[in-house]
Amino acid sequence: MLPLIRTLFDITLLRKGPEAIPPAWFLFVPIIGLWSFSVLAAAALFDQFDVSSVALSAFSTLVGVVCYATVVVVNGRGARMAQTIAAIIGCGAIILLAFVVGYAVLDPLLGDGASSAIANLIMLWSVPVEGHIIARAIDRHWYIGILIAVGVFVLQLFIYELMTTSN
Repeated sequence: MLPLIRTLFDITLLRKGPEAIPPAWFLFVPIIGLWSFSVLAAAALFDQFDVSSVALSAFSTLVGVVCYATVVVVNGRGARMAQTIAAIIGCGAIILLAFVVGYAVLDPLLGDGASSAIANLIMLWSVPVEGHIIARAIDRHWYIGILIAVGVFVLQLFIYELMTTSN
């Protein structure tokens, strides 16, 4: 498990690509466990992060995975699907954990405003990370991956707004 987390951490820091993850679907068990742990850590830290927030987070992640899977298949790189999805979900979990830890550590030191701003910057790091992952998965330039990741991020924000305003 530790080598997998180290690999995900390296991908999150743009040192490696999704090809560093073995193309094995059984790795989804620990990766989904890591993602679940990160979401539960966020739920424990934030009072407003309730069951509906967890469901919305899961749905948003699923939307992103479907979008990226579609890009991989359309580009004829279906053999890289397991690695790409594992990297997207696993790195998302690492970033969410960094957000939670960053907020928990910085809030008592800097106050809510500054710590929220820094924590949100940590979450925005997911865009270049996902852009890096998808660009490597489809053998395209990094900027193409960033454009795809920005599109997916905007779609996820739109869905989030749509689902939270309808409640």
